[in-house]
Amino acid sequence: MTKTQIQVPEELFDEVRAFAKRREWSLAETFRRGAELLMEVYPAPAGKTSVPWNPPTSNRVGWKGLSAKQLREAAFADQDPRLS
Repeated sequence: MTKTQIQVPEELFDEVRAFAKRREWSLAETFRRGAELLMEVYPAPAGKTSVPWNPPTSNRVGWKGLSAKQLREAAFADQDPRLS
């Protein structure tokens, strides 16, 4: 085992100490179990892939074929009538 020193905000320290007391664990055991839980919940990221991921695309979305004026008119036609 490695001995180390950590800094913890007082409020968190008090909560952890009370938690350890209820479980009848030492502070060291409580922090070890917390670290083990973190390792389970947040596993190491997978290795880098050779090809970067890109989101899927579709030919059926977007504003193809609309001019800036037509796009502006469509946006205003779709707005909430209470805003006019």
